[in-house]
Amino acid sequence: MKRALIDALIITRRQLLLLRRVPEVLIFSTIQPVMFVLLFRYVFGGSITSGMPGGYVQFLMPGIFVQTVAFTLAGTASGVAEDMTKGLIDRYRSLPIARSALVFGKTLGDSTLNIVVLMTMGAAGYIVGWRPTSGGVKILLAFIFLLAFGYSLSWIGIFIGLTAKDVRTVQNMSFLVTFPLTFLSNAFAPTTGMPRALQYFAEWNPVSTMVAATRELFGLQNRFGVTAGSFPSQHPLAMSFIYMFIIVLIFVPVSVNKYKNVAKK
Repeated sequence: MKRALIDALIITRRQLLLLRRVPEVLIFSTIQPVMFVLLFRYVFGGSITSGMPGGYVQFLMPGIFVQTVAFTLAGTASGVAEDMTKGLIDRYRSLPIARSALVFGKTLGDSTLNIVVLMTMGAAGYIVGWRPTSGGVKILLAFIFLLAFGYSLSWIGIFIGLTAKDVRTVQNMSFLVTFPLTFLSNAFAPTTGMPRALQYFAEWNPVSTMVAATRELFGLQNRFGVTAGSFPSQHPLAMSFIYMFIIVLIFVPVSVNKYKNVAKK
């Protein structure tokens, strides 16, 4: 166990060294979320009524934060597929490291990148008028919560990357997962304006419960439609923990086993 942890940290260090050698990855990872902030704040914000004190930007930022960490899934999947294409899996097999080190190192490395991305986004949000009101402790907890959510989703990315192998196929598969989860949610607009049937999906969506939990930690009130009074609407923090636990419980062993089987071929 100790050896596997040390090996995973070595892989994580490799991930971070790659950011220094290829800074474009870090630059584009931070530019894209900032562009979303500016786009929704100044282009769409005027046409969306959030009903929250402080205006649409207070409603928007938790959704942008969650969307950004959700995209960790796609980044992790693409990175694994690229390593598969370059033959790095075979190189890792020749090293005296634990079989699970690569997948754990990958997820830890991408989660570390999210720290920088969220800090940049928080600064951008503050510049455009975002002002959380819950106090320093809860704000810190919100960001830790976001990192945990991104980490859990990165395990789905590991599985997709090992399954599809081709980078272009992986990108399409990741898009099919993240797009409906992020845009059919309460991240960018209240779900009360959606058709009734769609509200059920949107309000039980893991992204929606995570957004609601983050808003709660930032000191904001949530609005739910047809599921108001349900467990996710009343306890978004607990429901988000449940979703993360289920994702990790399923995809950690499945992804590690998938990697071991791929490495045997």
